Amino acid sequence: MSAHDDRSEAGRTRMPADVDAPDKVLYGLTFRQLAILAVTALVFYGTWRGLHDLMPPLVLVAAGVLAGGMVFGVAVGRRDGRPLDVWLAAAVRHARAPRALTTTDTTSQTPDWVQTPTSRVMLPAPLTLPADAIDDGGQIHLGGARAAMVAATNVNLALRTPNEQAALVEVFGRWLNSLSTPTQIVVSAQPVDLHSAARTLAQTAAQLPHPALADAAADHARFLDDLAQRRDPLRRQVLIVTRTSPGERGEHAARQRAETTVRALSGLGVTTRALDGAAVTAALAAAADPYRPPRPGGLAAPDTVITGPNTHHGRRNRPR
Repeated sequence: MSAHDDRSEAGRTRMPADVDAPDKVLYGLTFRQLAILAVTALVFYGTWRGLHDLMPPLVLVAAGVLAGGMVFGVAVGRRDGRPLDVWLAAAVRHARAPRALTTTDTTSQTPDWVQTPTSRVMLPAPLTLPADAIDDGGQIHLGGARAAMVAATNVNLALRTPNEQAALVEVFGRWLNSLSTPTQIVVSAQPVDLHSAARTLAQTAAQLPHPALADAAADHARFLDDLAQRRDPLRRQVLIVTRTSPGERGEHAARQRAETTVRALSGLGVTTRALDGAAVTAALAAAADPYRPPRPGGLAAPDTVITGPNTHHGRRNRPR
């Protein structure tokens, strides 16, 4: 092996794919799994001490083996990438949660003209959102804290040499080590509306100066339309959400953190930009409903004062 290969291998460090995986304590089990099994063993011991004189031992052993197998399956099993006990607890909370949320006051009494339902109907619960407003600069008001968004493109490490990969990872690692507040990286796939692009391209093809260029544009429009009918094209979106601490001063501290993130990630060779109020609103709307078409432009962002034209005209004096 050459010295070049030694330097390339020295800069690599193996990391587990799931960095949030809990530590194994004993026999490949985590502390949570051992706690569940220990509590089950104590319950079985207490049941045995209380019922071994009243019931046949074989019945208690059979019931204990059956219950122990179920508890062991719940403790070590997984569903949808989550521990089975956590998944079951989330399923119970979801079953008991209200089916609808509302922004109106649900604590007020029902008016007299509203007929009270006779069956057990689960009333809507109040909708509580962490964000209060979004200003024109793109800062999200989170009570006493602020947050801002940065949109970034991605980079393909597989097309880089080992030295370039190590350099990119080092740049990304320096940015991660510089973070002092909670930061979220959201990578999502959203559908692309190729029908609209094909329709717009077909309409503008007739206005092109050269017939060959118009034919090429029309052919590309047909290709986009056919691709949208046969496939479900997706686009990848990378959003970085930076926020300030509750006691941090400065009106534009979150925006400054976003601009610092843009400068820090410029060394990765990706295109980054801090989003303004309209872009942040569109990103949040797309995250809430990713299958709806993108938010059209020209709409005012939240917390924007909308003023209309002055319709007040001078009062005319009536002739007497």
